[in-house]
Amino acid sequence: MTVLAVEDASNFVDLTVEPWHWAVLLGIVLALLLVDLLVLHREAHEITPREAAVETAAWVSIGLGFSVLVWLWFGGTATTEYLSGYLVEQSLSVDNVFVWAIILGYFAVPAMYQHRVLFWGIFGALVLRATFIFAGVALIERFDWVLYVFGAFLLFTAARLLLADEDEQIDPGNSRFLRLVRRTVPSTPELHGPHLFTKIDGRRLATPLFAVLVLVELTDLIFAVDSVPAVLAVSHEQFIVFSSNAFAILGLRSMYFLLADLQGRFRFLQQGLAVILAFVGVKMMIAEWVELPTWISLAVIAVVLASAIVASWRFPAAPADEPVDVATPASGRG
Repeated sequence: MTVLAVEDASNFVDLTVEPWHWAVLLGIVLALLLVDLLVLHREAHEITPREAAVETAAWVSIGLGFSVLVWLWFGGTATTEYLSGYLVEQSLSVDNVFVWAIILGYFAVPAMYQHRVLFWGIFGALVLRATFIFAGVALIERFDWVLYVFGAFLLFTAARLLLADEDEQIDPGNSRFLRLVRRTVPSTPELHGPHLFTKIDGRRLATPLFAVLVLVELTDLIFAVDSVPAVLAVSHEQFIVFSSNAFAILGLRSMYFLLADLQGRFRFLQQGLAVILAFVGVKMMIAEWVELPTWISLAVIAVVLASAIVASWRFPAAPADEPVDVATPASGRG
């Protein structure tokens, strides 16, 4: 069957997505999760930098490779929207990686168990993002003014990123949500291997890894409030938005093991993310009067992100500066 892709008045692609397209996408995502859990990381072990680099390259290749299917199914405009959404989500996810480092470091989670916790965190993140995406698209389709709300929120977030206090500390132990979990879920203070729950004297108790997982999911919920509206600024098609989010999220675990100790080297990333959020926020708010081609969005996002990385590499922090500790947040979004 031929699937037509045409652009609507708002310059976004309008797709005819068949059920089998969703079946293929979800089948690929599920297969990747099963291979990762049951084959690549069947046994708990510490992830080496080389392994993290190889897996990160593989996940990025898979994410970019899916754009070929998008092109074959829906055409060039849909592919550009997918790549724009993927790049936005991937860049905004770097902050999430650094917050994970704070949480895992605070709870002193052994390196060999971190991947298992993050796996289930990613699984939960996919469900949360799907909920946010379908709700967001439904709101946009029913209420045009929601675009202005999302756009204004992205501008607010961009300003908060630029004005955030870089010396502000994040203390996972002070989370009210975590204290609520500890009061309502019977727990043990001791780790029991990679297990989230264990049985002691016939009682089923949550291990500290469960508390870590709860905080990981909570941080993703917070970050989704920023990233989902940002991706909706470059596409209103649920299939494009979800697939770009899904493939970006799937690579977060390997990215964590690759970047968690490099936070201090990305000194201009926060400013770059602020510019990206401001751009997509303005684009969303002026869409009724000014139509920016999707390829311009992709080019702007790519150039800003690359510039932030290159600037961080060329102009590192002065040696006299205090070293950046993993307990320092990358931005004010978390």
